[in-house]
Amino acid sequence: MEGQSPQENEQNKAISNDLFFTDMMARIIGDKKVPSNRVVIPSTGIPQQPKTREELIIHGAMESCTFRTVLSCVLGGAVGAAFGLFTAGVDPSTAVAPGKETPTARMVMKEMGTRSFSYAKNFALVGAMFAGTECVIESYRGKTELINGTVSGGIVGGVIGLRAGVKAGILGAAGFAVFSTIIDYYMRH
Repeated sequence: MEGQSPQENEQNKAISNDLFFTDMMARIIGDKKVPSNRVVIPSTGIPQQPKTREELIIHGAMESCTFRTVLSCVLGGAVGAAFGLFTAGVDPSTAVAPGKETPTARMVMKEMGTRSFSYAKNFALVGAMFAGTECVIESYRGKTELINGTVSGGIVGGVIGLRAGVKAGILGAAGFAVFSTIIDYYMRH
């Protein structure tokens, strides 16, 4: 291996090691269905079969920003509907004004539906905004880090808070950024 740079020499050693382990594992496995050139044994990590074309297409679709945004919207809507249903069931007194008649089952059910729809809509919107923003930031930066969620939380909280004014937008951005950072940190560790 004369005349090669140190990097090329290291790459050739790594390829040679991978090929050695591939041949060795193919002999150890002894599986006639798996040809030795299809088994990839890296010098570090867990041995894996190469992904098929269909698996790569599905993986690419699931990692797309569109899919992640739609999935977060749907799941946020489901969580919001459940939360709205629960809160309306626990506190149905808002269905009627104070001092009026006792709420009937029909009135409580109507409020449960209304509140579930309202919560579902809000949770779906926040989920879609957060997931879409975080995915775009992650794609732009090319890194999956804690800061992506923090920035995304700040943007989404600011946009939602701006409906009530600039001060509310700043507080919303700060609050949502801190909240998303804490959740991301907890989920990663």
